[in-house]
Amino acid sequence: MKAYTPVTLRIAILNILALIIASGCSVTRGIRQDQAIVRKIVIKGVDNEFKELAVNYVDKEQQPNNWLNLQIYYIFSKKGKRNIGEAPAILDSNLVDFSRDQIQKFLINKGYLKAKVTDSIAIKKRKATLYFTAQEGPLFHIRNYKDSIYDGRVRNIYRDTRNSYSHVKPGSRYDTDSLAYDRDQFYQVMKKYGYYDFYRQYITYLPDTTWGKSVADVVILIDNPPNKKEHPVYKMNNTLITIARSNGRTTGKADTIQVDSQFRFVDYSGRFKPRTVTDYVFQKKGDEYSIENQMITTSRLSELNVFRNVPNPTYEKLSDSTNRLNSKIDIVPLKRMTDRVEAEFLFNGGRYGYNIGNTFTNRNIFKQAAALQLKLNWSILFDNGSGTKGIQNQDFRVGASVIYPRILLPFEFPNLAKFGVPHTTFSSNFQLFYQKGLVERRSFINSVTYDFFETFRKQHSITPISIEFSNGTIDPTARNLLLSQNRYSYVYLIGRTTFTSATQYTFQYNAIELNSYKNFIYFRGNLDVGGNTLALLSKLVGAPRDSLGQRTMFGYTFSQYFKTEADLRIYRSLGGEKQFIFRFNPGVGVPYGNSNQLIFEKNFYAGGANDMRAWLPRNLGPGQFNRASYGTGGVADTTRSRLKFLDQFGEVKILANAEYRYKLADNFFGSKLKGAFFMDAGNVWRLHKQADNPNGEFSFGNLWNGTAIGIGTGLRFDLGFFIFRLDAAFKFKDPQFNGSDQWVFIKHFNEIFGNGPFKQKYLQDNKTGVDTSNGKIVGDGYSFMQLNFGIGLPF
Repeated sequence: MKAYTPVTLRIAILNILALIIASGCSVTRGIRQDQAIVRKIVIKGVDNEFKELAVNYVDKEQQPNNWLNLQIYYIFSKKGKRNIGEAPAILDSNLVDFSRDQIQKFLINKGYLKAKVTDSIAIKKRKATLYFTAQEGPLFHIRNYKDSIYDGRVRNIYRDTRNSYSHVKPGSRYDTDSLAYDRDQFYQVMKKYGYYDFYRQYITYLPDTTWGKSVADVVILIDNPPNKKEHPVYKMNNTLITIARSNGRTTGKADTIQVDSQFRFVDYSGRFKPRTVTDYVFQKKGDEYSIENQMITTSRLSELNVFRNVPNPTYEKLSDSTNRLNSKIDIVPLKRMTDRVEAEFLFNGGRYGYNIGNTFTNRNIFKQAAALQLKLNWSILFDNGSGTKGIQNQDFRVGASVIYPRILLPFEFPNLAKFGVPHTTFSSNFQLFYQKGLVERRSFINSVTYDFFETFRKQHSITPISIEFSNGTIDPTARNLLLSQNRYSYVYLIGRTTFTSATQYTFQYNAIELNSYKNFIYFRGNLDVGGNTLALLSKLVGAPRDSLGQRTMFGYTFSQYFKTEADLRIYRSLGGEKQFIFRFNPGVGVPYGNSNQLIFEKNFYAGGANDMRAWLPRNLGPGQFNRASYGTGGVADTTRSRLKFLDQFGEVKILANAEYRYKLADNFFGSKLKGAFFMDAGNVWRLHKQADNPNGEFSFGNLWNGTAIGIGTGLRFDLGFFIFRLDAAFKFKDPQFNGSDQWVFIKHFNEIFGNGPFKQKYLQDNKTGVDTSNGKIVGDGYSFMQLNFGIGLPF
């Protein structure tokens, strides 16, 4: 495996920037002498409320280019033969005229019925500025608003529902966009109430404007169907479900079942039981037709993740006069098996590592859309910079899960699929963690989890039982070193064998919005309580205690603990694809009863690609703990090198992240190129003062001194179905130091990419030994920058 150091990557990035600069920065170098490029749009005379929106009505080909996108186009597009970057916006007077008319129509639609817009063009050095000047005139308001609806039931529905969506009322702006919005909303309402044959064309607005007073009287008119006294209400009748083969064909032998008086099931693939589909059809026989139930049916069948094509059902009116509808659902299954690979890479000085995962999925076992998932994950960290070359730690995980798209219980349970497909997940996971020269840990977890949606935004996940068994084996030399330094808690933490049974609950709010650019708040909260049932049983049966006085079950110590964590994010749109996100992520774990420490897997850790990005995973904190307190390496003292990666954990976590995301280029070698600036702050702390971690305990008085801060920037290559991410993060405030020395980015700015007295002293304080071949000190050098490469956004 070839290791790319930060220096190598920095040189590559600088080479790309140098190529852009060397090729010339002019925005006009790629156009003819008789052409001009649009560089600026100026809109005058438009109300501030609509000035930014008015710019959007300028034709797309006349919108000024982003400088970087344009330079990318000039370098890589080979005179338009490749669609990379952004082609220059060449001035076109016809498109300018068109844009002027569009802006004028926009203002008229917004209530400025007398608006007039003129345009002009200024060209200097083949760079054009477009001027659009508006004379808006008076703003028209609605004076009276009435309805004229011939069907009494429709009239009642309109009057009962309009306040929930309408923007139109006496005194409001006369806005044709609002009128069109109201018409579309009432059309959707009618479709919910059984009016299958209702069309938007039945709704018209009759405005009467008084020009001198700048007011309009508006009447909404809803006609009846031709030659009818009222609009018909339709009810559902029979449903035919047809499942094609994976190639979309409906030929050959099919499994045909008359399920009940409503459903007829025809499966050409032979892979599904009727219940797989019928459980998620929300249009029941005898119910009024509802477009809402139609949309829910389509969404849920899609969410099963076993069908490639789930179009809206089609309908056929019965030939009699009963106003009934037969429906037909035609679906095509996905391939049964898929395989997905994920990876993350990190670089920091002489250390580098990767995290590779593979997920194999069989989408449809037992013919019930139940998924079998097999997951493998391998994390490995190399160290070639501290005298202990080679693999330093490895984390291997394997797991199997069976996920049913329903709640499985031994008794009848309501169908909770209205807002999302519920799941029952049976899972078994094994983890093997290895730290060179220190410990090997194994853990085995079995659990049953139910998740369901209360509303579209509220999701619950309940794990009534999770049984975990963990076992650690400490290297004998490391054990003796730890005991000789009175570091008993580490021996107890990483070397003990324990198990526990736990109950867990997770609540999520607004996960549905995470890929949008709206203003919204996301929240995820988790509660994990373990060992109480075992504590009760051990008392009832009089289970023996171990040498430390802790109760046992089946010969093993069990853990009692309480752990909770929250993830609160605030997303704010800044227009277009610009977005600001603030994240607050606190957590606390408390051992009690039969335990005085959390088990290793339940502790909090900081650092890595998704939280404190300027630090390696598990390499930050706790608090102001400084690893130099272990002593420097020598013949008799190898504790420093043995504990170089595993000593940063805590029972308390407080993290905060702020990130600004923006678009750089619409087309960068087939992907959308985006950028980000970010700041990460936080740490983990020990719950109480511990001799093993001096200055690592949590206290409000010392919270600021124990807080780390990192800053950085990154690139995101958005391919639509997933995102590649490259982040460069820098340590800004490092809590392992004291006072003003914590502000390492400012105080030692000249050593960020170089070497100097600060880094030399740090190496001396954190040496792990001396290279006998040349007498040079080897150990943990200080690295300001951390490079992270991964798939997906950090949050």
